[in-house]
Amino acid sequence: MNAELLLMFTLECDRAYLYAHPERKLSADERRRYDQTLTERERGIPAQYITGHQEFWGMDLIVSPAVLIPRPETEHVIEAVLAHVGRAPSPTAALLRIVDVGTGSGCIALALAKELPQAKIDATDISPAALEIARANAARHQLDERIQFHQTDLLRGFERGAFDFVVSNPPYVGESEADQVQLEVRKHEPRNAVFAGETGLEVIERLIPQAGESLKPGGWLVMEISGTIADRVRGLLAGWHDVQVTRDLQGIPRVVSARTT
Repeated sequence: MNAELLLMFTLECDRAYLYAHPERKLSADERRRYDQTLTERERGIPAQYITGHQEFWGMDLIVSPAVLIPRPETEHVIEAVLAHVGRAPSPTAALLRIVDVGTGSGCIALALAKELPQAKIDATDISPAALEIARANAARHQLDERIQFHQTDLLRGFERGAFDFVVSNPPYVGESEADQVQLEVRKHEPRNAVFAGETGLEVIERLIPQAGESLKPGGWLVMEISGTIADRVRGLLAGWHDVQVTRDLQGIPRVVSARTT
């Protein structure tokens, strides 16, 4: 699959073209460029960083080493938000306010803007380089007028009781688990988007109380998590209502949802 992806990137074609033209021979320049991409992949550089693209929720997104590569598992976050829209404090979709905390490539914010065209969406990140990528993706998909981007730490600077949803794919891997993380993730993806601290809960421990203050009464917090911290996250959400953990297709706890009083 990686070989095909890199060949499509080299030839600027799709998979259908590759299979429809098996007789196609690469020129010397194409072969040189393809060999270069294979060398980079052999060094462990993710194919998405080589091509500069990754698909998420049916959208082609720009990615770079400044942002975490969007993964299919994160689409469960979008599904969870959509499932709770009917129980949000705002009575109509036109009044919904959503904030994506730690937006990275902007994948969550863009997917929600696509699915909820009347909602008002904010997105935050502490990294100016990440926000540059997110803004570029929003512009490519003509969603830049729908999403307001903010450089800030988590929810700092937002008014109390502003949002129907606080949504996030925060760093949730502990430094103590580093040897269990794929080498290419450890070496090439932004460390502050993967590792939260020694336990993996450090960012979530800060985000949960901030979300409680930023949400309207009855508003929802929806976060991506891992199976290793699911029980501890439940403990941090004591006092919240309707706490739900959604498993991904491999049966691993992947998304937690909780509602304020």
